[in-house]
Amino acid sequence: MTVSDLISGMLREDGGFQKAFRSILDDELGMSLNEFCQLSGISQSTMYKILEDKREPNLRTVRQVIKALKILMEADDSHFIAVIASTTVVENLPRTIEMEGGVVINVREYPVSTVEDAIIAAVRAERDGALGVVCAPIVAPTIEKILAIPVSRVIPTSSVMLAIDHLRDFI
Repeated sequence: MTVSDLISGMLREDGGFQKAFRSILDDELGMSLNEFCQLSGISQSTMYKILEDKREPNLRTVRQVIKALKILMEADDSHFIAVIASTTVVENLPRTIEMEGGVVINVREYPVSTVEDAIIAAVRAERDGALGVVCAPIVAPTIEKILAIPVSRVIPTSSVMLAIDHLRDFI
């Protein structure tokens, strides 16, 4: 989830801001609402009312939230690899990987459900500052043509073999 997703959620549906904001707090930043309020300068009572759907956020509050999220997310994810895959795949990914020399790189998930979503997510990942993208082979050729960062294809040989073995029990 990114700040763009927060804005899209807010415009798309009632309660979309709340869902997207809660996801960013829990999944991306791993911080409590109290911690966020202390760092952003937004009152806790205001944010609790918004998250409990007792009031809609006003434009000033949305601007404060977005400004704080941009600062927090840039500090946290300055170097990351984007993984574009279905929700079930990205659920079990590590948050970071250690490179040679002890450099730690974050792994940011971009869950998608269609080929079109994957292409859009790839462009968003590059715009967010991804160092590289990992994606399915079916979209990799297209993504490689439109991005200036490296693209790596997932080769799911072992998982395909596990699925075949699983089907043997039913055949």
